Amino acid sequence: MAPDQRRLKVFSGNAHPELAKEIAAYIGVPLGAAKVSRFSNGEIQVVIDESVRGADIFVVQPITSPVNENIMELLILMDAFRRASARRITAVIPHYGYARQDRKARGREPISAKLMANLLVTAGAGRVLTMDLHAAQIQGFFDIPVDHLLAGPLLAEYFQKKGLENVTVVSPDIGGVTRARDLAQRLHAPIAIIDKRRPAPNVAEVMHVIGDIKDRTVIMVDDLIDTAGTILLGSQALKEYGAKEVYACCTHPVLSGPAISRLGEAPVKEVVVTNTIPLGPEKQLDKIKVLSVAPIFGEAIIRIYEDLSVSKLFE
Repeated sequence: MAPDQRRLKVFSGNAHPELAKEIAAYIGVPLGAAKVSRFSNGEIQVVIDESVRGADIFVVQPITSPVNENIMELLILMDAFRRASARRITAVIPHYGYARQDRKARGREPISAKLMANLLVTAGAGRVLTMDLHAAQIQGFFDIPVDHLLAGPLLAEYFQKKGLENVTVVSPDIGGVTRARDLAQRLHAPIAIIDKRRPAPNVAEVMHVIGDIKDRTVIMVDDLIDTAGTILLGSQALKEYGAKEVYACCTHPVLSGPAISRLGEAPVKEVVVTNTIPLGPEKQLDKIKVLSVAPIFGEAIIRIYEDLSVSKLFE
């Protein structure tokens, strides 16, 4: 039975209304009536065209390009709901922006991921629902509940249905070993690791491959693909080390700068991503396969609304 439409409401900013509509359809409620526009000077205007008093509000807004515009939309939307007497506001952030700035790597650097957490709570968020944080410890930056969803089961199910043989799951760096091991366990496959050095931000230099990949089908897995330098260099190295076929997958297809041209050039048979971030026409490529996370978010929202366990989704 669909949740009470008077009590559970799903709204969206301009970042990814298609995903918000999918989530609302899965839950069985209409997408909330809200308009997010701009004043002539560029300031954001929010108009909520229905009552939200006493309602459980879920605002779907990935923090993606244009990043700062989408952050402000989310903050102002939540402020509007808070002032309109919503019972609880959950920020549904499929892709959490600024997550890579989660610590001070050198002197006089900000910890922007923590600042983001402070802003969300100040604006009125009582809970955050997100997926595959770049650093899981970001959950600890909040003093409110954070439900951290995983795309791993969705990706694993896709590759299982492909019926690939002699599979090895590859982590593109040492830091991604846990993610690679999780996917490997779901696929009953061994893992390998690309040992790389990053001389500058968004610049990756592959050193060597740890593990046996010769004559095997390899799946590179990461939380996001940004400029695709890691995918390009990593896939080239894997082929040089004797891999038969190379697949790549990630949760968040950021795909900025030269990413599309690099993916086109990379010796990768298929790039499997999710729709936590919308892919515009300029980011379409035949080898990119998009999986929808709407059912996962929809099920999580129903469980939050009904005060049920979210973690059981992944057991």
